Amino acid sequence: MAEFFAEGLLTRLLGLSYNGDELNDGSVDGLTKKALEMYTFHIVPNMCPDGGVRGHLRTNACGANLNREWASSEGYEAPTLERSPEVYHTLKAMDKTGVDVFVDVHGDEALPFNFIAGSEGCPNWGKRLESLQGAFVASYARANSDMQTKVSYEPDEPNQGKLTICSNQVSVRFDCLSVTLEQPFKDCKSNPDPDRGWNDRRAMLLGASLLDPLVYVQPFLRDQGSFWESMQDMDAYIRPTEKY
Repeated sequence: MAEFFAEGLLTRLLGLSYNGDELNDGSVDGLTKKALEMYTFHIVPNMCPDGGVRGHLRTNACGANLNREWASSEGYEAPTLERSPEVYHTLKAMDKTGVDVFVDVHGDEALPFNFIAGSEGCPNWGKRLESLQGAFVASYARANSDMQTKVSYEPDEPNQGKLTICSNQVSVRFDCLSVTLEQPFKDCKSNPDPDRGWNDRRAMLLGASLLDPLVYVQPFLRDQGSFWESMQDMDAYIRPTEKY
């Protein structure tokens, strides 16, 4: 579903057709135009193509879990050209350009929701990142009801986040809003569709909707002031839970 999500995002950004039977003339809506003025987008539609072809859920052809290859730990060097070239080259490119906001898109086998997992366990977590994440998730849920705010992984305790995980490493490395977005495997319990479940079309629409929260939070991403003091209550951070 992550690939369909990326396809939906690219379809909106490039002014393409979702149905394949309409003229693709590059026309975009006003919010998309605004997003393109605000951001330079770097999109990897599929981070692990060789693993996907082999039917792997988490690992590449070398057997490396690419979501644990973003930093070295306890004598384990990562990323490396030999074991995780996908991460190695992506991280090099990110170091070259810098990162202001980052979304790592996945599918979760257990929780039947679309949800955002943040960087609560990272050493740079504080009121700034908490407020950015709260506003991002709330805006996303307002833009597309397939996203919700209350259910997610249990947040890590302070300073207990694993920096080998992609979104955690990016958050610390670039001191930016960095999240993991998870999609359900079967259906979205907060907005169920018994006939179709969670499918490619809905994943594409969720990807297209990513522009809404990105535009909403952009003015605050590098704001060094106490911007959260002027935010509305509807954007407040909600500490999520796996219990539902």
